Amino acid sequence: MTSVNIASHLPAMAAKQPDTAAVILPTGSDGKGGLSFQQFTFKELNERSDAIAAGLESIGVKRGVRTVLMVTPSLDFFALTFALFKTGAVPVFVDPGMGVKNLGKCLEEAEPEAFIGIPKAHVARILMGWAKPTLKTLVTVGPRLFWGGTTLKAVIAKGEAVADYSMAETQAEEVAAILFTSGSTGIPKGVVYTHGTFADQVEKIRRIYNIQPGEIDLPTFPLFALFAPALGMTAVIPQMDFKQPGSVDPLNIIEPIRFFKATTMFGSPALVNRVGRYGEANGIELPTLKRVISAGAPVPPVVLERFSKMMSDEAEIVTPYGATECLPVASIGSKEIIADTQFETKAGKGVCVGKPFEDLDVRIIHITDDPIAKWTDELTLPAGEIGEITVKGANATREYFNRESSTKLAKIQDGNDGSFWHRMGDVGYLDDAGRLWMCGRKSHRVITGKGTLFTIPCEAIFNNHAHVFRSALVGVKRGGEVEPVICVELEAGTPAAEQGRIFKELLELGAANDLTRDIKTILFHPKFPVDIRHNAKIFREKLAVWAEGRG
Repeated sequence: MTSVNIASHLPAMAAKQPDTAAVILPTGSDGKGGLSFQQFTFKELNERSDAIAAGLESIGVKRGVRTVLMVTPSLDFFALTFALFKTGAVPVFVDPGMGVKNLGKCLEEAEPEAFIGIPKAHVARILMGWAKPTLKTLVTVGPRLFWGGTTLKAVIAKGEAVADYSMAETQAEEVAAILFTSGSTGIPKGVVYTHGTFADQVEKIRRIYNIQPGEIDLPTFPLFALFAPALGMTAVIPQMDFKQPGSVDPLNIIEPIRFFKATTMFGSPALVNRVGRYGEANGIELPTLKRVISAGAPVPPVVLERFSKMMSDEAEIVTPYGATECLPVASIGSKEIIADTQFETKAGKGVCVGKPFEDLDVRIIHITDDPIAKWTDELTLPAGEIGEITVKGANATREYFNRESSTKLAKIQDGNDGSFWHRMGDVGYLDDAGRLWMCGRKSHRVITGKGTLFTIPCEAIFNNHAHVFRSALVGVKRGGEVEPVICVELEAGTPAAEQGRIFKELLELGAANDLTRDIKTILFHPKFPVDIRHNAKIFREKLAVWAEGRG
């Protein structure tokens, strides 16, 4: 069998462009109108990750060992991640912002044997008892206090004594990492990634977006930043709170794009919105950007238009569709959205996410909340009919770690060759041109006595109002019946005195459309609860509880 190790991209790039910066961390102003920064070249990153890999193996962190990595975005984070991949160990990635309760549950399920973290992470681990029954090896990135184990500095010293380190010859189906979902629709689940899955993702991203070695990337989500060195790009990591992308200081994004002449940026819709508003207000231009990639939730057309004004006419914002379990599935550019599909979206037809990629099979199936054991073509729906989106392809992950019931709900076996379909948990449809349209999460649909309402189409009708920042459809049980309710977050600065008029106008908007004419209750909410990872996915479950409490 041919070995596949996702870390193999790094030594290949180190040989091809050794002195090119792989990772840059701006640290502030240099006092001369520029930015001061730390960096690793590709050669340095490869050598440092080799030393760490060799040192980790010497203390027992080797092939197959599940290892929690809780380190802030830094040069150490990149070196450690590539080192873990090189050893064949299985890094476990969790979002610290998911909350203490969810963190504890996730780490208990992951059953890690090793824990690599900054001192703050170790203190939390001890106080909360995270993964205490399974942990054997502890590594501290920074000063170690009373908890034992070793330090990254000592690990590096051990590894530097090893000559000619060779990475593990892992196989395509071998587990490479466990990535926990954001938990925006329930308790986070550990998605099992193989080296083959990662390799397919890297190749898809390279091909779809025509990314070339030597480009400069500004990623604002740490795990996406790992793709940059694998693609031969320089990753410039901005100064920001990665748990609050929607509250970023726009200048901390704009200045490094300008200074380092970034060609690519990844940002959540919330971040793109915030930076775009600042750019529009201050006449900012970002001519070096070739592409902006935004994912995590649908990006409103007005946000795309606003940010696009800062870019050149040839550049574009692309919005890939996918999930932690299967990414990417489809992609569409801002030019097509602005010129074409936004008008259908505003009319309640859903959000177009583009044509599925050629090497993926995407089908729409009848909606059910039950497991589906075996695939049959009778499950599929014709073009134009809303159902659950399913995907079959090399970048679809096979299972959740230690979640057999969740795996059964999300996967459909196809024949006896081990192939399967992944149920995205989203509802949507394929149009006659083969484009995929998304209509919201399956779990968020509202089933009333008069029929089923889907979130994105219904919300779009109310989002057409100039004073509406965003809206959310929820179902509230009253008198034994489910009542559809629209929660509305108004644009910042909307006078409270205007709410009465806006309320009346929203009722009129809803009554004028067949999709929403049965929605009679509209509630204003000061600020929607959103996910930590992207600050863009609305926690409709929390809004439903809030709405029910409003009588």
